Amino acid sequence: MRENKENEILLQKAVAMKLIGIVAHWDELKGSSEITIEKIITWEETERVNRSLERRLHSARVGRFKPLSEFDWSWPKKCDSQAIGELMDLKFIKLAMNAILCGPNGVGKSTIVKNIANNAVINGFTALFITASQLLNDLASIEGDNALRRKFQFYEKPDVLIIDEVGYLSYSTRHADLLFEIISRRYQKKPVIITTNKPFSQWNDIFPGAACCVSLIDRLVHQSEIIVIEGESYRLKEAKEQSAKRNIARQKSKAKNTNKNSEEIVC
Repeated sequence: MRENKENEILLQKAVAMKLIGIVAHWDELKGSSEITIEKIITWEETERVNRSLERRLHSARVGRFKPLSEFDWSWPKKCDSQAIGELMDLKFIKLAMNAILCGPNGVGKSTIVKNIANNAVINGFTALFITASQLLNDLASIEGDNALRRKFQFYEKPDVLIIDEVGYLSYSTRHADLLFEIISRRYQKKPVIITTNKPFSQWNDIFPGAACCVSLIDRLVHQSEIIVIEGESYRLKEAKEQSAKRNIARQKSKAKNTNKNSEEIVC
């Protein structure tokens, strides 16, 4: 009983000291007198690396996504898989090189950039995935210069900032100015990845009347990789295939029930 109490006190001390490796292996540790200091240090290192990865993955806000190993490269009519592979190598991060993926809805732009973000985090970088509407509405809702400055710093901090779905909605000149500030703060320091369904010639439709639109595009495209993806919506293709499978399943079920009813009548 006394030994259990002492163990509990020691465990609480380990928790208070944030010795996460010892806490994670507590049952193994308290039942052995042969565990070396080297083993304990290895536990600490492993747990701290794992916790750091978990925090960075959570902060990246990537969510669920299809891995590129399952991506159907034959579906898009045009897609530079080599350029995407180079982005997955993550060299663009140290070069502070932006990337812009342009193409219609459903061709896999978000899937690709989520894979890049996830790979960056796994390899020790920080990343943040956010839609353009979330980013701009978040910034526009801030009141007070100090609060806005802190929010700018928040979006300036990640090694990779991914802004998804630029062009799906139109925004005010204030939204354009806020986005310009984010891009300017990261310019030639940290990369920005953007997905858009509109070519730059149509960005005046996204930010109508915004005086900074030309400068915004200029900073984005300078030292950037621009990847144009052409093709039909893969989501629509999958939806049609799933609908066809459901129809076949219904027909089989209907035929099975019809045969069953016929057998009952005969009996």
